Amino acid sequence: MTISPAARPYKGVFPVAPTVFDAEGRLDLDGQKRAIDCMIDAGSNGLCILANFSEQFVLTDDERDLVMVTVLEHVAGRVPVIVTTTHFSTFVCAERSKRAQDMGAAMVMVMPPYHGASFRVPEAAIYDFYRGVSDAVSIPIMVQDAPVAGTPLSVPFLARMAKEIDNLAYFKIEVPQAAAKLRALIEAGGDAIEGPWDGEEAITLMADLDAGATGAMTGGGYPDGIREIVDPYFAGDREAAMQAYQRWLPLINYENRQTGLAACKILMKEGGVIAHDTLRAPLPAIHPAIRAGLIEIARRLNPVVLNWGK
Repeated sequence: MTISPAARPYKGVFPVAPTVFDAEGRLDLDGQKRAIDCMIDAGSNGLCILANFSEQFVLTDDERDLVMVTVLEHVAGRVPVIVTTTHFSTFVCAERSKRAQDMGAAMVMVMPPYHGASFRVPEAAIYDFYRGVSDAVSIPIMVQDAPVAGTPLSVPFLARMAKEIDNLAYFKIEVPQAAAKLRALIEAGGDAIEGPWDGEEAITLMADLDAGATGAMTGGGYPDGIREIVDPYFAGDREAAMQAYQRWLPLINYENRQTGLAACKILMKEGGVIAHDTLRAPLPAIHPAIRAGLIEIARRLNPVVLNWGK
């Protein structure tokens, strides 16, 4: 399976797909496929799998591979798929990335190496880490600049890597003041920054678009809503984008501040897409009142997800 290079640069809405579990917390691959189909039908320009919002940190290596193969084979090139291959080890991350490429991934997304609260490596080692991953693949690498890694990635350092490491071309910025960092990165990196992307679950989407973001990696529950913002913006109609942003912002805010990665599964279960909205332990279940609040706000907007399975 291959993705045509003509599809680049990748732009638009590439939401994170959830990893779907049954009531006991086992993989539900049929539900996984339904979730993917719903997200594509809702207008996703592409997808991302095995990210933090996919609960990648609760999966075994075998489960990761099974989810990846299942999704890539099921998508079958309908949209480009980004596979998260983060690992502390350069060797393991490179092997994961090559495996993803061989199975048809359009891109891999990688956080800088970290482990726990204090295991970090210096900047020179981070550079060598990404270079090692790049040497193993020929598809683009997206740097996930995420607070969870606890690793400062300065704009000059990111721009240098973009210019010097062949496949390092996309940057998901999800640190505080993302718009300022995106703007500075575009200025410093120039044409080497193929994809400056919003990574704040759309809570800062308008500011990030104004700063030059060309992609948005949001939660997977309502890509149709995010498209209502992004599409007119890229078409030059900022006012229509702003009006859509105001409509969808209460739901974006509720996901961002109340439910987090559970939002997508809650909406998919409510809409009959998946049978269970299980979060794998030890992640706690969402309180029924919070769940009801999310659905109440979503119903006012009528996203595809709430009707897809009914």
